[in-house]
Amino acid sequence: MATSSGNSSQIPNNSGSDEVLMVVDERKRKRMQSNRESARRSRMRKQKHLDDLMCQVTQLKKENSNILSSINMTTQQYGNVEAENSVLRAQMMELTQRLQSLNEILTYINNSNNNNINNNYYYQEDFQINPWNSMYVNQPIMASADMLYQY
Repeated sequence: MATSSGNSSQIPNNSGSDEVLMVVDERKRKRMQSNRESARRSRMRKQKHLDDLMCQVTQLKKENSNILSSINMTTQQYGNVEAENSVLRAQMMELTQRLQSLNEILTYINNSNNNNINNNYYYQEDFQINPWNSMYVNQPIMASADMLYQY
């Protein structure tokens, strides 16, 4: 504020209040300009944040699509493996039944060979007539489910 400091000329009362008003107006104008700049920076920050979020949404949608595609492919592969496993189980059961039948046939043949030996048949002649009657040829077939799997 302007005050007289022993100056002989007097400043009219009006001009002092005009100076105060000008200083106040200048401060008000600077504050308004500062507020405008601050608002502009705030809008820019908000826009940048919005752009970043939109970019993130796009990226997450892409990742989600990739994950869904991977899940669908894995589900399809699981279905194929289940179908193949079912076929292999059926084949294993069929082969197990065949093996059991063959072992029963061998048991029957071995029992009839033992009866022939016990009845004092000539083993040598019997072998020459029917080579399948050999006691050592008719061994049980040994197999397990592990042998059926191919790696």
